[in-house]
Amino acid sequence: MKIISINAGKQQTQINKGRTEITGIYKTALQGSVQITSLGIADDFIGSPKHHGGPDQALYVYGEADYQWWAKEIGRDMPPGMFGENLTISELESAFFNIGDFLHIGEVTLQATAPRIPCSTFATRMGDPQWVKKFRAAERPGLYVRVIREGRLAVGEEVWVEKYSGETVSLVEMYRDYYESNKNEETLRKLLNAPVAIRAREDFEKDLAELKRTG
Repeated sequence: MKIISINAGKQQTQINKGRTEITGIYKTALQGSVQITSLGIADDFIGSPKHHGGPDQALYVYGEADYQWWAKEIGRDMPPGMFGENLTISELESAFFNIGDFLHIGEVTLQATAPRIPCSTFATRMGDPQWVKKFRAAERPGLYVRVIREGRLAVGEEVWVEKYSGETVSLVEMYRDYYESNKNEETLRKLLNAPVAIRAREDFEKDLAELKRTG
């Protein structure tokens, strides 16, 4: 696998369900060597800090293999960055990842922390009001990552995956569990034992506390 594009977004507006929103989902390719910090790419605008960004979702990664699947599915070619990802990687299929898996790229090390959950901002960017349902059903969510080791990246660099050796869940399993309204204690504890992103961890902890409270 190789990096085929490194992308960042400027502050931009779009009309989402009749209201104007500020977003950074419209990404364009960066040229040359790009510094990757614990918070991602410095020039990448985060329109909704409540749901995106931060040390546990510093970058969003999507694979060329998943893009190729989408191109066949909807009959539309999509350039790197179309889904708002920061790194587009050849041959990568997100469904084969587990939470905690590492991506080593030159001097940079990343760790998978969560799948991408589609929202109305994404649907508006794609110009398809049914996009959230389509993206959910496809189970090709891409992966959010934390930065374990900072450094510089450039297009063309080799990417190799190191599987996480600790207790974990698959990215798709976590993705499916997000939509499950009645998670049991076993499922919640399994999710909490994995190195999931802090936003997801807080949600799972609340669910577990409520489960215990209601008995």
